[in-house]
Amino acid sequence: MKRFAISFSVLVLVFASLVTAQERGFNVNDLMKVRRVSDPQLSPDGRHVAYTIGDVHFDANKVINQIYLLTIEGGGVKQLTSGAASASAPRWSPDGKKIAFVTGGQVWVMESNGDNKTQVTRISTSAAAPVWSPDSKWIAFSSEVYPDCSDDDCNKRRDEQADKSKIKAHTTERLLFRHWDEWRDLKRTHVFVISSKGGPPKDLTPGDFDSPPYAASTGVDFAFSPDSKEMAYVRNPDKVEALSTNSDIYVVSIGGGAAKNITASNHGYDVGPAYTRDGKYILYRSQATAGFEADRWRLMRYDRAAGSSIEITRNFDLQVEELAQSPDGNSIYFTAGEKGRQPVFQLPLSGGTPKKVLDGVFATNIQVTPNGNSLVFASSSLEAPPEIFRANLGGGGAASATALTTTNNQLLSHANLTPAEEVWWAGALGKKIHGFVVKPSGFDASKTYPLVVLIHGGPQGAWNDSWSYRWNPQIFANAGYVVFAPNPRGSTGYGQQFINEISGDWGGKAYTDIMNGVADTVRRNKFIDKNRIGAAGASYGGYMINWLEGHNNDPRFNFKVLVSHDGVYNLTSMYGATEELWFPEWEFKGTPWTNKLMYDRWSPHNFVRNFKTPILIIHGEMDYRVPFGEGLQLFTAVQRMGIESKLLVFPDEGHWVLKPQNSELWHKTVLGWLDKYLH
Repeated sequence: MKRFAISFSVLVLVFASLVTAQERGFNVNDLMKVRRVSDPQLSPDGRHVAYTIGDVHFDANKVINQIYLLTIEGGGVKQLTSGAASASAPRWSPDGKKIAFVTGGQVWVMESNGDNKTQVTRISTSAAAPVWSPDSKWIAFSSEVYPDCSDDDCNKRRDEQADKSKIKAHTTERLLFRHWDEWRDLKRTHVFVISSKGGPPKDLTPGDFDSPPYAASTGVDFAFSPDSKEMAYVRNPDKVEALSTNSDIYVVSIGGGAAKNITASNHGYDVGPAYTRDGKYILYRSQATAGFEADRWRLMRYDRAAGSSIEITRNFDLQVEELAQSPDGNSIYFTAGEKGRQPVFQLPLSGGTPKKVLDGVFATNIQVTPNGNSLVFASSSLEAPPEIFRANLGGGGAASATALTTTNNQLLSHANLTPAEEVWWAGALGKKIHGFVVKPSGFDASKTYPLVVLIHGGPQGAWNDSWSYRWNPQIFANAGYVVFAPNPRGSTGYGQQFINEISGDWGGKAYTDIMNGVADTVRRNKFIDKNRIGAAGASYGGYMINWLEGHNNDPRFNFKVLVSHDGVYNLTSMYGATEELWFPEWEFKGTPWTNKLMYDRWSPHNFVRNFKTPILIIHGEMDYRVPFGEGLQLFTAVQRMGIESKLLVFPDEGHWVLKPQNSELWHKTVLGWLDKYLH
């Protein structure tokens, strides 16, 4: 599942058994000092960029974000917010004079130079994701409210009663009552509008549903029409949300009233509505297949007058991600994952074949300057954290990117991080498979190194040439390992058929792809010690580790040690306790009682008698995607089999380990476990 986490645990201090800190070119102490540049927002006149920088505050056990400003030329950096609380989501007013942002759980507005900060919302249930109306009179935002409350006083009373009550029980009468790491049995996310000068907010999406639906949201997912009279938003109309990926786009008057479903005929995801500049169309991304969250994301165009939609990326086999419109409204720019990177494509509003205009990057938050000559975006790689870039368009060829920020250059100047090397090999059925190899800084080909294989989650995810603040391959590499990061069957960025081939085949072709990749990497690189190979993974990657525990019998090599983080162990028990039921029902073609043979075939718990490899098992008690019991069952099995094993449990973490101090322990334990068997 894309939602089955591509990402793993976080940051942190590394202690190794036999490799000293001085020998490691880049460790987690360094990673924690990396400043997290994100969310660039271009001013309406194209002269400035507002963005955020997050800094790890280890003693406070959190990351605090603040808002900064720089010129489009890349100079004049100015910090606009400060203090103990994070400030995030900077959004320019249409006239460019003000910036809305979120701090302390409320929407504020400040002048573009950071002066005169004024609180706009005072809603007891907090406010997030501000969006300006084109006429600057309104700001839309989201808030989590009790659906049966008609005003904020009611919400406030309900929260106060819950806080004072000694009873902390949960009651529900519907499926999808919890999600990721939170219970969702009482409140719903709704879209509100408020005067940009403050005042009482108006709930535009009242009712017992979420908007945006928290299980489908891919961003803000609500937008104003160009005349500021209408709002488009996303919600799931189906009764049993845990079985449905059917999020639809609705439109409603800013004054409130009945909403209209404009994508009712499609039963897959419809997300990310954006009105075209002339107001004739609504652009959005869509998946055609009901119940399949990894289906191809298409770019759709809804004709407001005709009331019909068409796809404008019919001949495009990659997943459309973020999009931006050209100033004249005639073109659309969008990103799409491709072989471990995320280039930018251009497409006429009328449709056709997309043209790649920016390559060799992992672009996010793309925006077009008012003159249409440049793109502004964030980008990173496996050797460099995100910074903000500008790429000049035109000239008949692909654009080249220039860094506007160099926030972490000084910090990383001593690290000498090695770029990721791309590798290809023959996987199952002779299919060419792609991945990355990362070597330590100061790599010496005359020496021998142990190999660590990192397996991504999803399974419809990918290892990309982009930075991570969680399972960063550079941390493993600079702990003395050569890192191999394969993208087997199911990985995104290689066409939809490649993605589809993981479903119903979790331990099949993907397993062969990985094993062939390891064998090929060892064969090609004499500096790798084939007798010192370990593997680690999370979520689906954890599933594959658990599968390897029962299938560690390849004659070409052998894994000496394994690390399973939040991994699926027993497919039947997993089905009964996870939240998004559409995922296992799609992946395994039904339920455990309607397709028992498939669940049994691919469940690692059925191969316990073959278990033999030392394994570290990590799980978060608040993980509702792959529930905590999966890790406990696995640990019980390996202990009863007499296998060297260790269990690390985080009571206050979910599917990812996010708190810096927990992350310190996570990395200390993971690297210590690998070092014990491989160094």
